[in-house]
Amino acid sequence: MKIALTADPELPVPPQLYGGIERIINGLITNYTQQGHDVTLFAHPDSTANCKLIPYPGKDHSAKSFIANCFTISKNILRGNFDIVHSFGRLAYLTPVLPLKIPKLMSYQREPTISQVKKALLLAKKNSLYFSGCSNYITNQIKPFAPAFTVYNGVSTEIYQAETTVKTDAPLVFLGRIEPVKGTHIAIEIALKTQKKLIIAGNIPAEHQYYFDQQIQPFLNTQITYIGAVNDEQKNNLLQNSLALLMPVQWNEPFGIVMIEAMACGTPVIGFKRGAVPEVITYGKTGFYGETVAELIEAVQQVHLLNRSAIRKLIENQFSDTIIAAQYLDLYQRISGKNSI
Repeated sequence: MKIALTADPELPVPPQLYGGIERIINGLITNYTQQGHDVTLFAHPDSTANCKLIPYPGKDHSAKSFIANCFTISKNILRGNFDIVHSFGRLAYLTPVLPLKIPKLMSYQREPTISQVKKALLLAKKNSLYFSGCSNYITNQIKPFAPAFTVYNGVSTEIYQAETTVKTDAPLVFLGRIEPVKGTHIAIEIALKTQKKLIIAGNIPAEHQYYFDQQIQPFLNTQITYIGAVNDEQKNNLLQNSLALLMPVQWNEPFGIVMIEAMACGTPVIGFKRGAVPEVITYGKTGFYGETVAELIEAVQQVHLLNRSAIRKLIENQFSDTIIAAQYLDLYQRISGKNSI
């Protein structure tokens, strides 16, 4: 197939540090090109994914960049003879090509804006625009208004390698953006109450520096450490040598790619039962979820009983990037009319 993929303009594909969606896109490209598909990517000019790159002229969310990026996408789609346009970027970027008959798939990795979904359907040629969500939590919000399908996120089982045993004093890990909705402060509370070491890794958004300074920094010591943002190699080493990944999220997590990255390393996940967390964690097999801090603390005491080899195997069977790529390819065939929906 001839496939056009669109990303948001802010980060390259693949990203160097933070950038979960960009990692998903890169995994799809790797699998598609290995199978002989012709892939074109619209993305940040520093992208190094193994396919044809059409760089965005605008790299932010300004009106000027929006117009320039829309034009770049539309002019290339019009003359590109693509079989499918698959967007992981802003739905608004597809506005000029919505009236075209070419099949379009908009994938949501975050909360959908239903008003935009409705407007896009009004502009789109009938039976040409479809949606997917990275979890049932996301997809079920779209289904009442538009055709939508769930395709989970995937992880590279080559980049991430499992460690089947860890030391008895292995630390807990928090890995993600350091901000209130991610619950870094609750991870600290769990570590203190279980007397476990905790390693905190991730970037600090500028608008949440105050949160780090007030609720994280005062607790840093030999038990609780902050190591900053990490690349894939560092992340793999960190996760595979940890007792568990903590996901004490304070919001409805759309998916949580870090959870399957941890599981690919054989590391169980403990998190609050919010958003897609109970979809990603198989309770009692790949981790635990609960509704209170006390329940998460109890889970920490039980997590050593889980089979880390089995956790890795489940990822290979359900969340590998190869499986996810195959699911998207099947969806492409279905929405382009080559297979029935």
